[in-house]
Formats: sequence, structure tokens, C-alpha cells
Amino acid sequence: MKLISRYTVMLLTFLLFLTAAAPAALASGTTDNSSGGKKLVLGTSADFAPYEFHKVINGKDEIVGFDIAIAKEIAADLGAELVIEDMGFDGLLPALQSGRVDLVVSGMTPTDERKKSIDFSDTYYKSKQVIMVRNVDKDKYPDMKSLENIKIGVQKGSIQETIGQKIPGAKLTSLDKISDIVLQLQTKRVDAAIVEDTVAAGYLDDIIGLAAAVPDEEQAEAAVGIRKGNTELLASVNKTLDRLKSEDKINQMVTEASLLMADKVNKSQNIFQLFWEYKGLYATGIGYTLLLSALGVIFGVIIGLIICLFRLHNMAILRWIGTTYVEVIRGTPMLVQLMIIYYGVSLTFGINFSALQAGIMTLSINSGAYLAEIFRAGIQGVDRGQLEAARSLGMGRGAAMRYIILPQAFKAVLPAIGNEFVTIIKESSIISVIGMVDIMYQASVVKNLTFQGLNPFIIAAAIYFVMTFILSKLLGRLERKLGASDRR
Repeated sequence: MKLISRYTVMLLTFLLFLTAAAPAALASGTTDNSSGGKKLVLGTSADFAPYEFHKVINGKDEIVGFDIAIAKEIAADLGAELVIEDMGFDGLLPALQSGRVDLVVSGMTPTDERKKSIDFSDTYYKSKQVIMVRNVDKDKYPDMKSLENIKIGVQKGSIQETIGQKIPGAKLTSLDKISDIVLQLQTKRVDAAIVEDTVAAGYLDDIIGLAAAVPDEEQAEAAVGIRKGNTELLASVNKTLDRLKSEDKINQMVTEASLLMADKVNKSQNIFQLFWEYKGLYATGIGYTLLLSALGVIFGVIIGLIICLFRLHNMAILRWIGTTYVEVIRGTPMLVQLMIIYYGVSLTFGINFSALQAGIMTLSINSGAYLAEIFRAGIQGVDRGQLEAARSLGMGRGAAMRYIILPQAFKAVLPAIGNEFVTIIKESSIISVIGMVDIMYQASVVKNLTFQGLNPFIIAAAIYFVMTFILSKLLGRLERKLGASDRR
């Protein structure tokens, strides 16, 4: 029991650290920072040019667009520092409702359904909907009726998805990123895509064009999303929007963002040129991936050992806890676990874990269940007579496990532990869905910057392979070294 208590204390310390470090739920629309100033946290999906999109400026990746320019004006009027949180479009409402962000500026249309969940500012921009198709198919879709019973790409959770759902027989492919929808169109996985005209302008080229068909909902309004009941921030946002409209600055911002969007990179770059130009982005992703994986492994081992000892304990309640933990964690997808920790805990308890904290906890909790079974198999593989012999010599159960059983079990299951470590490195890519700047997130950024759908991910795959290959070799050397010590 001493061994269990020791690791339990370590685990609780870790969880308390994460809780203490987590940002508090926002009460007044802005958050005080450590220097006494205020921060305004913006939620956006930065793949919606010219509203918001990634752009390399002076060698640094930045999120730009006329939505971002508007958000900067709002923050300036509030005397606050703007902090941008980039995430999937369908994650913006949960992030706003949970207090993870103060406001959402992402070309969002204030529909009646959304108004049930959040408040909206006055409209700041109106756009038209268009049908984007391959140029060779432009004449096939003269009107909306011609879109019936075909495959259509739309952004998940958007007004375009609602429009697509009204087309009889249409087979919708709903994705988070506009760039992914365009790739679906280019590779003939969908026949058409519904997008805003200002957004479509950035993707039109020799392959992609516009059909004559125009949705009935020709205009879509864009407004700022604000958490329900936050009237103070809503009033401030509307005041800023009124000023920008009176000064005709929003139209100027749209023009400037469109010029930035039009300044596309060279699509003819080969994979080596692409990697070298964006090596800084990939290096940042590698750093965060290594941090996620290392901490996930460390705390996963601790959790796995605790759960393993619970499952092997004489007390029925501990065995039940251990078994329940393993079955629940192994029986649910890691993505669901991530959503529960990142959004569910915030909505239920008001604790906002950062993307890094939520990622570490998810990887630790998930891998802990699998490592628990690995450890259990190793311990049960050690001759039970050794534990009985140690007890007969006066050793306590905890000491016997620590000095006799566990070292032998560790050697036996080292290959399986190594496989789990490699798996953690690869599965850490899931954390990119909540905006964690890991390798996969950076690959998506490069894809959006370059309009290349394959090469950025080939580079990411190569990086993952190098990392896992090096780890496998190191674990192999450790395994041989431990094996050599047994033969002496």
C-alpha cells in the first residue's frame, strides 16, 4: 500500500498543478494578465481568407484578415491585449460558452439557432454565397436544381452546411477547413462546394472556378459572437463596430485582407524547398509534440502502475476501480476523452485547461489504461513463489514488489512499453484539433499557406517516422543492455 500511496500523491500533485495553472473562467469579458493589464481572448478558425487566415510575414507565421483587424480595434478600445485562439469552426461555440474565449470573430452568421446559445453583435459585413466547381464542370450547374443528388462540400457547422441540407438528395461532405473542402473538389471526391464569394476568390485558378448556380440565400451576414449575458462586452463591441462603419474602415480592411490573400506563394515548390522554407513552423511543432509525448509517457507510466496495482490488490473496491478505469478508457475514443477534458470540464466545473494541459492529461489518462494491462501481464509473468519467498524473509509486500517483482516485470514488458511510447508520439497528433501547435497543426498551417494538399503532410509523416525510429533504436539498446546484465 505504501507504493500505491506514493504514486497516488505524485499523481494528485500533477493534477493540482494543472488545475492551479489553468486560466480562470472569464467573468467580465476580459482577463487580467500577470502584469496587471487585460487580455481579450479571440476564438477564430483561421482558414477562412480573407476573414482570417495564416500568412508568413517577415519570416513569422501570423493570423491575419479583416476579422482580425476588427478584433484588434475592439481590443484597443477596451485597452486590452488581443490573444488569438485558432481552432476548428465547430469548436468555436463550445469554447465561447465555456468561457475559454471572450468573443468569436470568424465570419459567423447570426442564425436563429446560434442565437439560442450565444449573443451576437450588430452585423459588420454581408457577403454572397457561390457554388465553386472544377472549371471543366462550370456548364453542368446552371441553377440550384442541377445540384440535386450530387456530392457537395461544406464547412462543418456553417451557414453553407444549412444551405446544402436544403438541396434535395445532396450528399454533403462536412469538414472543418475550407482548404480541405477545396482539396475534396480538386481530387473529385465532391462535385461542388458552397462558399462565400470573398472566400472563394482566394482559391480560383486554372482548376477551380464558379458555377452559374447561386443559392437562394444570396447574402450572409457576419457578426461577433459573445457569451450569453455579457452585456458589457456586447455594448463595447457594438460601439467599436459603429465607429468603424462610420469611418468606412471595414471596407478598407476587407480590401487590405484581399490583397494579402491574393499574394499567394509559389505552388510549384518541391517538397524539399517547402520543408526548408517552413522549417521554423515544423521545428515549433516538433518541440510541442516532444513535450506532449514525454509528459504523456511519464504520467502515463505512473497512472498505469497505480491502476495495475489496484487490479492486483486484495481489496475488492480497488480491483473494481482499476478494472472500471481500464474498461472505460479502452472502450472510448481518445478524441472523445479530449473533448470531455477540454470542453466538458470547463462547462461543468468552470475549469479551463489550456490546450497543452488538456493534451497532456488526455495522453496520460489514455496511455495509463494500456500500460496498466502491460504492467499487469509482466507482474503476473513473474513466478509467484518469488513474492512468497520475499515475504517469508520478512519483506513487506510493497518492498517485495518494488525490489524483486517490478524490476523483473519491467524487463519482460519493455518491448510492449516501447510500442506504447511510439503510439503516444503518433497519437499526440489528435491534440491538434483543439489548436495545439504540434506537428500536425503546423502541417495544416503550411497546407493553408501554400495551397499544397499532400507535401506538407508527407513532411509531417517523415518527421514522425524519424522520431519514432530514433526512439525504437534507443529502446532496443536499453533492452539489449538489460538482457546483457541478466547473462552476467
